[in-house]
Amino acid sequence: MSEVTPHIMERVIAERGVPMRSRVRALLAVTSVVAAPALLAPTAAHAATPARAADRSRTVASGEIWEITAITRLDELVVEDGVVLTAPEGYSLTLTVDGVETGSDLDGTFGSTTLIATGTYSGDIVLTPALEHLESFAGATFHLRQGVYVGADGVVTENSVLSSVRGGTLTDAYARSVSLTSTGEAFNGFFVTHGASYTLDSPRIAFDGNGRLDMASYGAAVTGSGAETRLVVDGADIDNRGVLRTGVIARDGANVIVKNSRISTREGVLPDDYEPGPGANMMTVPWTLGLSGNVRATNVLGENTTVSYLNSTISSESWGVLSTDSARNSLLTAINSTVTITGDSGYGAYADGSSQQDIFLGTHFDVATFAAVSTGGAISFTGSTRESVATMNSYLLLGLTEQELDAIEPRPSVVDSRGFGVMWHSGDGGRLDISGDTRFTTAETMFLDKGKRVTIIVDGSQGAELSAGNGILVQIMETDDPGSVTGVYTEPTGAPARETRFDTAAEHTADARASFVDISLTGDFYNAMRTGKNLVLSFRRSSVEGVVSASTSRHAVSTITSAEWQHINHVTNTPQPAVNNGVIVKLAAGSRWTVTDTSYLTRLVLDATATVQAPAGKTLTLTVNGNPTALVPGTTYSGALTLTVAQGE
Repeated sequence: MSEVTPHIMERVIAERGVPMRSRVRALLAVTSVVAAPALLAPTAAHAATPARAADRSRTVASGEIWEITAITRLDELVVEDGVVLTAPEGYSLTLTVDGVETGSDLDGTFGSTTLIATGTYSGDIVLTPALEHLESFAGATFHLRQGVYVGADGVVTENSVLSSVRGGTLTDAYARSVSLTSTGEAFNGFFVTHGASYTLDSPRIAFDGNGRLDMASYGAAVTGSGAETRLVVDGADIDNRGVLRTGVIARDGANVIVKNSRISTREGVLPDDYEPGPGANMMTVPWTLGLSGNVRATNVLGENTTVSYLNSTISSESWGVLSTDSARNSLLTAINSTVTITGDSGYGAYADGSSQQDIFLGTHFDVATFAAVSTGGAISFTGSTRESVATMNSYLLLGLTEQELDAIEPRPSVVDSRGFGVMWHSGDGGRLDISGDTRFTTAETMFLDKGKRVTIIVDGSQGAELSAGNGILVQIMETDDPGSVTGVYTEPTGAPARETRFDTAAEHTADARASFVDISLTGDFYNAMRTGKNLVLSFRRSSVEGVVSASTSRHAVSTITSAEWQHINHVTNTPQPAVNNGVIVKLAAGSRWTVTDTSYLTRLVLDATATVQAPAGKTLTLTVNGNPTALVPGTTYSGALTLTVAQGE
């Protein structure tokens, strides 16, 4: 039996407008089916829990409408076909059996509310009409139901289904060791909002059944929402299965801190009539990203939202683990955590929009498709030194004690991707920083830029390493996004037309840039843009071995629809002279480029201490606009540059 502090019990009665003495008499009346939910049963400070009535059952006959106007408890409930169980206008109805939310079905594939399903229910049955909680997204309004609704002054019982909360302690300031279980659809766990300051200590939440729309928090285990809201989740175990059955959502200016927790989400079964759609009808990841799946472990929404994960394990079977969507000026951080895609498709993190920041310290990514995806946000991977964690503790208002800080062991960030590293696909590109002792390992291309302005900075001075399984470190290409889930991508044919006003030897604001410092690299760099965009590469005290070239890129198929979604992102390159896709290489102090095969550039800048060479046993020649030219340190070359490797004598 859950414990509720006496002041909450007193307030519940006051909010209901019933004097305490009369309310207790009502609770003890065994002939009534109206009772407080299990959570609000009297604790040691009050009378004992009332005895169960000998016969409390009800059959609701076909065609009948039963409006439940107060919390109602039964032993057996039979709901026949055609029955409508409803709550008064402005309220929503929830059924629990033995403390488990159940029986709720969405009123259609793209439904905005739920109905109690036909069936026979036996056990400790509680029907709760809770005050309506509405959330909107993309012009649609959704009717949320939640176990515990927390506002500025604490638990708001009128909006809560407290019969779904089992065990532990529930107060206005915290919930400790409580458990929530749902087998119905679109039921929420905790919704903390309106400037509340609240702590969830060791909650256990297990939801098995579809959600509806995570961008409206519809069906999430935990949500922190609203400016000035501060939600701390410590020691949580969240295990969800279902379409959009999200674990944690931070939104609309809240500061959500998750530590020492496990969050796991697994896919559900989509309705038979589901058709992929945008906005309020989006229940699957757009295939145009080259992804599949119907559940995200976490999400960041709205403006000025901050969420931090510390010493936590977060996983999703598909789609994404640390997602941001429709976010502005928001901050997502993970420290000494593990981020995992357990299935065959999905990303570790998403940085949505130019004002989004994703920061990862000492975090391990084990993902299927992308470590991270960006539409303009800033992403940073580095180690979790004691100094950096202490700085983030202050910056993010984590509230970690000295003891907690001392317990955090410094770790490198480690990325293991069975697909790509970081991908940019829309918006204004973004910035990527890799530093510390971060280790990045991918099976496919390391950095994939679909024609966006990006800035990549890799500092290897403390041991950062990059390793691409397919041998490509940077790929710039035209977008292969057909623009909608019903669209078709068609591979361009023929040579691109020369843009006479675009200078392939100059640096432009909209170019893609990558800088490498104090690092040894093995891999290729390609710019396959057909329209005007240069790839600018800078190396300082670094070595690189590979091809650096303008190119053409090709998919394995010439047209891509939703049936061929797995071909998105995957191209092969053919090096060729630049048309509108200049490649500028700047080798600064102490850098060396070992050219492994023919490379086409538009500008080469050599420091006096830089070296360009062929592999051992081979020779390297340079032509500029077709003219053989000596490679001399301290020289800058512009034009149509061709570096050719041949067998040595």
